[in-house]
Amino acid sequence: MSNMSTTQIVEDVVIKFAGDSGDGMQLTGTQFTNNTALIGNDLSTFPDFPAEIRAPQGTVPGVSGFQLHFSSNPVFTPGDICDVLVAMNAAALKVNLKSLKKGGIIIVDSDGFDSKNLRLANYAEGINPIEDGSLQDYELHVIDITKLTRESLKEITLGTKEKDRAKNMFVLGFLYWLYNRDMKNTIQFLEEKFGKRPEIFESNTKALQAGYNYADTVELFSTRYKVEKAQQAKGVYRSITGNVALTYGLVAAAKQAQLPIFLGTYPITPASDILHELAKLKNFNIRTFQAEDEIAGISAAIGASYGGSIGVTSTSGPGMALKTEAMGLAVMLEIPLVIINVQRGGPSTGLPTKTEQSDLLQAYYGRNGECPMPIIASNSPSDCFDAAFEAVRIAIEHMTPVILLSDGYVANGAEPWRFPQTKDLKNINVVFKKELNADEEKFLPYKRDEKLTRPWALPGTPGLEHRIGGIEKEDITGNISYDPDNHQHMVKTREAKVNAIADYIPLQTLESGPEKGDVLVLGWGSTKGSIKSAVNTLQAQGYSVAHAHIKYVRPFPKNLATLLGNYKRILVPEINNGQLVKIIRDQFFVDAVAFNKIKGTPITSQELVEAIKELL
Repeated sequence: MSNMSTTQIVEDVVIKFAGDSGDGMQLTGTQFTNNTALIGNDLSTFPDFPAEIRAPQGTVPGVSGFQLHFSSNPVFTPGDICDVLVAMNAAALKVNLKSLKKGGIIIVDSDGFDSKNLRLANYAEGINPIEDGSLQDYELHVIDITKLTRESLKEITLGTKEKDRAKNMFVLGFLYWLYNRDMKNTIQFLEEKFGKRPEIFESNTKALQAGYNYADTVELFSTRYKVEKAQQAKGVYRSITGNVALTYGLVAAAKQAQLPIFLGTYPITPASDILHELAKLKNFNIRTFQAEDEIAGISAAIGASYGGSIGVTSTSGPGMALKTEAMGLAVMLEIPLVIINVQRGGPSTGLPTKTEQSDLLQAYYGRNGECPMPIIASNSPSDCFDAAFEAVRIAIEHMTPVILLSDGYVANGAEPWRFPQTKDLKNINVVFKKELNADEEKFLPYKRDEKLTRPWALPGTPGLEHRIGGIEKEDITGNISYDPDNHQHMVKTREAKVNAIADYIPLQTLESGPEKGDVLVLGWGSTKGSIKSAVNTLQAQGYSVAHAHIKYVRPFPKNLATLLGNYKRILVPEINNGQLVKIIRDQFFVDAVAFNKIKGTPITSQELVEAIKELL
C-alpha cells in the first residue's frame, strides 16, 4: 500500500549527509545536488572530508560529510543550521548533531549504532543516543538501512561487502521520495559510471529504487516536501564546483588569447582537481605536466611562458612556499604566469582538507626582496571562472606573474552556473614582438610601453635574441647590472607597473547597502555568501550596513580609499587570524576591525550578524 502523505511546499532546506569515509556520502550529496540543479532550485554545497586517505573506520576523525542548501529563493551559503541530518553511524551523529536545528529530522542507519560503532565513536559504556531518549527534541527515524539494502539485493551475485556499498543509494532513493524527486538523472549517471559492470549498476539502481519504495510504503513520514523553482535569469545552467569553473576560465581565456595553455604542477589537496580537469581537455591545445615536485612544476610553466604559451601552475599553501624562489624569477623576467593557490589550513601540512583564507599575506609579501605581484581572489564556485579569466588577461596584457587565490570551501563547493556566452567574454590582447622597430639597432628586452610592460619576444625570432635570468637587469637593455641606482630604479619600476594595473580593472562597487553609513563590511574570497546573507538580514531590520567585496586585492581598485571613508566603522571578516585587515590598515590608515575564525570551517551568517550588531 502506498503512503497517504500530504505534500508541503517549503522555501528552504538544508540537508547534511554524514557517514564513514567509505559510505559514499560525497557521491550521495553530489547526486542530490545535480538533481536539485536540474529542478531549478538555487543551491550551495559544502563537502567536508577527512584528511587521511583512509581514516580509521567508525571514528570521529573518519567522518565524511556533505551539506546542501537548496531553495526557491536566492542562496548565498550552504546554510548555518541543518533541517535534516542523515547519519550512517554513531560517529557521524556525534560530529554533526550540534549543527541540526531543534525539531530537525534525523535519519540513522541502526546498523551503525551497534556496540562496536558506539565504542569507536567514544560514547560511554551503555550509552546509545538512538535508544536513550537524548534525541527527543528531534524527529528521529531509525531505519536498518544495511539490512534493507541487503534484502533488496538478495538476487544479485555480489558479496555482502559489495552489496553494503549500495547503502548510500538506498538513502538517496529515500530522500528523493521525501522531496518529491525524479530518479532518472541518477540512474543515467549510474549507467554511465557502471555500464560495463552490470552487477554493480544493477545493485546501485535496485538499492536506489528500494529506498524510494520503502519511503513510499512505510508510513514514517506523514508529510512530503517540495521546493519550487528559483527565479533566475534565463540561460543554460549547470551545477559547478570552484575547481572545475576555474579550469573552464583558463580554457576560455586561452581561446580568447588564441594561445596554448601549459600547466606545470604537482598534486596537492585541495588543488589537484585542476590538473585532473585540464588533463581531460587536451583537444583545446592544453598540455598538462605532472612534475616530480612543486619547484619543477612552476619552473616548467615559466619555460612554457618564455616559449609563448600561457604558463600556469596550481598548488596550495605548502606548495606556494616551495615555489617562492621561482616566483621571484618570474617577477624579474617580467613574464606572464598564473599561479593558482587553493588555500587550506596551515602552517606546514596544517589541515589539508579544511578551508582557510590562510595565504593572503604570503601572496602579498612572501618572497625575498621587493617582489610585487598582482593578486586576484575568487569569491564563489562560479566566480572562479571569471577570476581565472582575469588572471590570464592581466598576466598577458601586463607581462607579469599573477597569483589567483581560491580556497577549499570555494574549490569543492558547488552552485548553479549560467553558461557565459563567447560574445560576452573580454578580448585578451596578445602582442608578440616580431621584428626590430625602425629606430632600434638591436632588441631591447626591457624597453617599456605606456603600461610599463616590456615586449614579449619568442625565442628563435631572428634579430630578437636576448638573455633573461634572475640577476638584476639593466634598464632597457636587460644586461646584468649591479649598479645601485639602476637597482633602485628597477625595483620602483616593477612596483609602478603592478600599481598601474589599477587603471585597467573595474572600480570597487558595493554588493548592497547605503553609499554612506554606519558600518561597511569589507570581505574578500569565500566569505562573500555569509557576509551577503548577514548584511541582507540587518538591512531588513533597518540597520545602516553596507557590503563591499574585493576581487582585485593587488592593486586595489582606485576608488577603494574614497569608499572606505564613507562609513563610521569598517568590519573585515576573514577565515584566518587577520590578514586583509592588516593590509587595509597599512595602506589606508583606517581603524578597521577584524572578525576572525580559524576553525577550518566557513564563517556562518549568524556569527556575522552578531559581530556587526556588536560593532553598531
